[in-house]
Amino acid sequence: MPSAASAGSAASATELRPDDSTLGGKAVGPVSASDAGAAGANAGRAQAPDNGFDARQNVLNRRSAENDYNYAVDEHNCYSKFFVNYCIGKARDRMRVVQADIRKEQLALNAEERTARAQQRDQQAALQRAQDEANAPQRVANEASNVETYEQKQRQHQLDQAQRAAEAPQRAANEQAYQQKVQQHALDQAQRGISAPQAAANQQAYDQKQANFQTQLEQARQQGAQKAQERVEKQQSYERKQQTAEQHRQDVEARQKQAAEKAQQKQQEQLQQQQQLEQQKLQQQQQQ
Repeated sequence: MPSAASAGSAASATELRPDDSTLGGKAVGPVSASDAGAAGANAGRAQAPDNGFDARQNVLNRRSAENDYNYAVDEHNCYSKFFVNYCIGKARDRMRVVQADIRKEQLALNAEERTARAQQRDQQAALQRAQDEANAPQRVANEASNVETYEQKQRQHQLDQAQRAAEAPQRAANEQAYQQKVQQHALDQAQRGISAPQAAANQQAYDQKQANFQTQLEQARQQGAQKAQERVEKQQSYERKQQTAEQHRQDVEARQKQAAEKAQQKQQEQLQQQQQLEQQKLQQQQQQ
């Protein structure tokens, strides 16, 4: 009997394992969904103001991970017990209690964060409105200035068009006069017996003369510039020589002055020596 009971228990335990694993899979499913929601909250929180939400979210994430880990450990340990389903059910209940607590705190945290983001949006909107109101006079002035500038350009454009229209007859008359002069010049050349090739040759010769003249003129300009540069260099050289001569003269005068001072000093020393000799002679005569 004991062996039969043991066999029946083993069989029942063996039959219950697939159900338990399935239930365990169902239990783990919501936890994974909550983790996904927490990850989404973390992604959205990157744009939220920093009021300690990140730290609180990290705590909730850590508690959720610990809860999943504890449930997995309890489920694994249940397979070594006799009442597997009962053990797994208890572990699942404990996991769901903690999960519900985490879910409650997560909802509260999300609500606080939404409120904070709403307040931040309201503050930013208020600041933007205040800035728009402060910039309104300048914006109106800029728009008025732009309108006035545009109108001035339009008026100037109309004046230019009117002026061009008024000058059109004169331009047409000038063009007609030029064409008449060209025709008259061609007639004059024809009357003088100058053919078109001869006229082209004459024009080419004239152009060559003009080119030669321009070349000679440019050479003359270059030579003039070179001579002017040479004159400047000669003037600078002359000024340097004058400065050198002046410096030499000053040096000579300084040396002459020093020599005169030395001669005068030497003369004074000789005079002092002579006076000393005379005094010594007088003293000797007085002693005798």
